[in-house]
Amino acid sequence: MWRYLQDHEAFIKKALTEEHDRAYWEGLAGFHEKQVRFMQHERLIHLLVTLTVAVLALGSVVFVAVRPILAGFALAALLLALVSAYLVHYFRLENGVQRWYFLANRIDEKRGVVHARYEQR
Repeated sequence: MWRYLQDHEAFIKKALTEEHDRAYWEGLAGFHEKQVRFMQHERLIHLLVTLTVAVLALGSVVFVAVRPILAGFALAALLLALVSAYLVHYFRLENGVQRWYFLANRIDEKRGVVHARYEQR
């Protein structure tokens, strides 16, 4: 998913450096909005999975605190590692989609329909 996000972002950035007619920008805006919707759905799913794994990890830590057995420690370690990986992945998705919002503003500027432009910092 991360590669897909990067590829689309590179495609849009390249298109923004070129000159095209209004019809092209209209089509690109529709395509980009569709991709943003896909990524927003992906973000939601990953948020739900991350939260579920985090709750299970906390539950396993509580279980280990109450009944310290080796299997409980192994489960807690595994789930905490998964939560860490999911958090990194979700962070990358979240920031990528937010960058796409700025690209959408630049596409709208090329279309001539933007009223304000917010720059990335």
